[in-house]
This record gives sequence, C-alpha cells and structure tokens, in this order.
Amino acid sequence: LTIAGVETLPVRMDRHVRNAKIVAEFLEGDDRVAWVSYAGLDSSPYRSLAERYMRGGVGGSVFTFGVPGGFDAGVKVVERAELFSHLANVGDIRSLILHPASTTHRQLTPEQRTACGAGDD
Repeated sequence: LTIAGVETLPVRMDRHVRNAKIVAEFLEGDDRVAWVSYAGLDSSPYRSLAERYMRGGVGGSVFTFGVPGGFDAGVKVVERAELFSHLANVGDIRSLILHPASTTHRQLTPEQRTACGAGDD
C-alpha cells in the first residue's frame, strides 16, 4: 500500500491544489463569505510569492476564509458542512474543514488568534 500511495502522490497533490483553487475562487465570489486567503487567487497579496516559489505558480492545497458574524457564525459553518470532515489532519485524503478559533487555537487570546490569522470568523 505504501508503494502504491507514493506512486500516485503527485497526481493526488495536483488534484488537491486544483480543487483548492476552484473552491477558493468560488468562496471569493460568494456574498456570504467575508474574506478568502489563498495565495493562488489573483487578489492575494501573496500571489507573486506563489508564482515565484510554488511549482506552477499555484497556491497550494490549503486556504482560509471567514464569514460575517464572528465566532458563532464560524462554528456553525463547520457544524453544518456535509461534504467535509471536521478534522485537523493536514495531508489527509479527505476534504477537511476546521474552525481554528474553537479548536487548534482556542488556548490563545482573541488578539493572539487574530495576529496569527486564526480570527473568530
């Protein structure tokens, strides 16, 4: 299984990256979304860095977004997601969704979470 997994890794990663960009572009155009951070978006302040350092100039397979309404609204998005697994396993084979402010970063103050990009929304 390990050999089969390694042999297909490049194909799977290309798909992860391609799908992440499609979803990030969709979210960027949705009025229910306050902001999207993904280096592969033309609107990203990190776009030039993605083009310079990432193979093919893509933005990777991870992005973040926020919704109006703060902490409670962010938690609700995660709880209502049906196509995504609520996990923090980067590199998983599933599509994942996570609300950092209520999980991985909950021990930080609101100011610290905002400073590291894990705000309430």
